[in-house]
Amino acid sequence: MLWLVCLLNYADRQAIFSLFPPIREEFGLTEVQLGILGTAFMWVYALCGPFAGWLCDRLSRKRTILVALLFWSLATGATAVARSYGGLLLLRAAGGLGEAFYFPAALSLIADYHGSATRSRAMAVHQSGVYIGTMLGGSLAGWIGQHHGWRLPFIDFGSAGLLIACLLLIALRELPRGAMDEPAEQPKSWTSLLANGPALALAAIFVGANFVAMIFLSWTPNFLYERFHLTLTVAGFSGVVYLQLSSIIGVLAGGWIADRVAGRESGGRQLVQAGGLLLGTPFLFLTGWVHTLNAVLAAVIGFGLGKGIYDANLWASLYDVIPVSLRGVAVGAVNSLGWIGGGVATVGIAIAARRFGFAACLSATSAIYLVLAAAMFLLARYLRKANRLFRGVPRISN
Repeated sequence: MLWLVCLLNYADRQAIFSLFPPIREEFGLTEVQLGILGTAFMWVYALCGPFAGWLCDRLSRKRTILVALLFWSLATGATAVARSYGGLLLLRAAGGLGEAFYFPAALSLIADYHGSATRSRAMAVHQSGVYIGTMLGGSLAGWIGQHHGWRLPFIDFGSAGLLIACLLLIALRELPRGAMDEPAEQPKSWTSLLANGPALALAAIFVGANFVAMIFLSWTPNFLYERFHLTLTVAGFSGVVYLQLSSIIGVLAGGWIADRVAGRESGGRQLVQAGGLLLGTPFLFLTGWVHTLNAVLAAVIGFGLGKGIYDANLWASLYDVIPVSLRGVAVGAVNSLGWIGGGVATVGIAIAARRFGFAACLSATSAIYLVLAAAMFLLARYLRKANRLFRGVPRISN
């Protein structure tokens, strides 16, 4: 059930990027204005994340998920009636507010159904909804937008959210917090996270990784549309589907590998993440340097594999180094930081591309991935050597 919500969560947020060309034409927008339109969602999402996580540590996660789903589905549907650029910005921001509450609550609930032996795989399956939702949001919105106008996709996705909410209301069940974890002393305040070095390192790496990811998710359809003169449907499909399909393979493999490696040594999940980042680095470099559509898509596929391996362990790695009582606020805070990076990326590349071109900017992201891979390798090495992560939290199980 949460996989369905996750799928819709990303379909809603991705749809607008495939509809940039007709929206730009109707409202007479510049590329920077389009970037701000995409970023409005991310900035509100990021600002609300820590509070959303803090709240989900205290309230029913089922109710939190339901209310969030209803709110962002209504905001998505209402986007279809926007008649001004300001209205679009407001509704995109409202969508970010609603979606900020979903991931902290959903991941906390999943962790109570799965212990450390299966947690990476369970979260990897959930994460696959991100990629499939992004594919559906990008390609389906592009197709509907080309044949029926850019407003109809928002009505369709908003209606789907209301239907899924009915399913969750009937069938979703809450579990006691920490049901699959050994009892441990729990810190009393979220401020203890500020002294948690491994958690801070994971957050910083996620900021960089999401910076790169959002550049590709936001601008690849438009890049292909303009460089290779594709139709709106083909550009939306090609700019999203190849990346997401390869990411699904990577995320499922990464979850399975990480559960096996983490069962043998501390830092195993982080080591697998480092490998994913390193795998994606050369393919990122190639995206801007190759000159044919097939070569670009091949590079995007390679990047997607590495990205999926890294993404598979985003939250399971974080849960390895934080206590149960702070899972919600930790995910909310880390997710917020990551989307701040994503928000900067969406506008930043539009500005940088004016001088250097989109191709050069895409290739330059390989340097970011290389630095992140090195940082993650160092973190995995540190965790292997550490006797304890921080005061009051037990050793990572072997």
